[in-house]
Amino acid sequence: MSAPLKSLIDTGTRLYLDSVDPAEVDINLRYGAVGATSNPAIISSIVAAGNLDGDIETMLSEGSDDETIAWQLTNKLVTRAEEKFADIHAGTSGDAGWVSFELDPLLEDPSSDRSQDDIVQKYIELGKHWSAGHVNRMIKVPATPAGLRALEPLAAAGVTLNVTLIFTADQYRAAREAIWRGAENRVDPAKFKSVYSIFISRIDVYTAKQVELSDAAQGMVGIVNAKRIWKENQDFWNDKNLPLHQELVFASTGTKNPDDPPWKYVQALAGSDIQTNPPETNAAVAESDLTFTRTVDQLPGDDVLAEIDAVIDTNRMHEFLMAEGVDKFVKPQRALLKLIAQKRSELASAT
Repeated sequence: MSAPLKSLIDTGTRLYLDSVDPAEVDINLRYGAVGATSNPAIISSIVAAGNLDGDIETMLSEGSDDETIAWQLTNKLVTRAEEKFADIHAGTSGDAGWVSFELDPLLEDPSSDRSQDDIVQKYIELGKHWSAGHVNRMIKVPATPAGLRALEPLAAAGVTLNVTLIFTADQYRAAREAIWRGAENRVDPAKFKSVYSIFISRIDVYTAKQVELSDAAQGMVGIVNAKRIWKENQDFWNDKNLPLHQELVFASTGTKNPDDPPWKYVQALAGSDIQTNPPETNAAVAESDLTFTRTVDQLPGDDVLAEIDAVIDTNRMHEFLMAEGVDKFVKPQRALLKLIAQKRSELASAT
């Protein structure tokens, strides 16, 4: 483990990898990562590299359709990552060593004619299905209206949850309360674990384009938002006497502004909970000469906070980012299915 990464982990940060590529998992285990997550874009990148052509050929010979192949590949890659993190999961009694599995994003397709009730039931069905038999798999559900409604019954059924696409405190609060309602008095407290993925850099992309702020405040809104939600999360769980940490996942930590250092969000949120970083972000931290210190509980000056509070319309930001987020949630799954269709054609023509 490099000295910068060791100093980051020593602050209390738990390093996760935003990939289930087997090679990246191996590298990041050496970096000190203690978990990982997946999504359709990650699966697509692995498929596109050709590393799974043999698996796809086998599934084609079995008569599997494109959607079945997509989910079988996802399940295989996530399961393989789970195996690599299994010792960490066992060694922490379930507090780390998790790998997240994202449920079907096409449920949120705005062009679909599914009713919200139908989507909720499908989330519940899929969450139970894809979690069954997996000790260290988290089921990733988006903080959409339907996703939020599915959380309580999933938690009550003992499904370990990672709530994703959270941008604002109201989403976080609704997710946390739904999960706790479902789990309290129904799930063994010793095994109860939940995490809440707060997206950060997308907020700063939004403010850069949509909101006029001073130089001191621009580029800080995502960090301030995450730190405030982190504090609320700490306060809520503090008196519940649970052996496992109920954590935030600081997500979308790859910088989008080329003028920012790649470790901007890593450095700003060091000291607690989970950072799920892209492979290139963890690599940049490993190769830096930084020494990290705890910053997660340090807010900028009162003048910056006052400006952010005065200028940011949270409801408008929520609506904009959720619409964009759902679009970015759905499109990668469509792209994965298209890629598998192309692989089907390529592999058929090669035989």
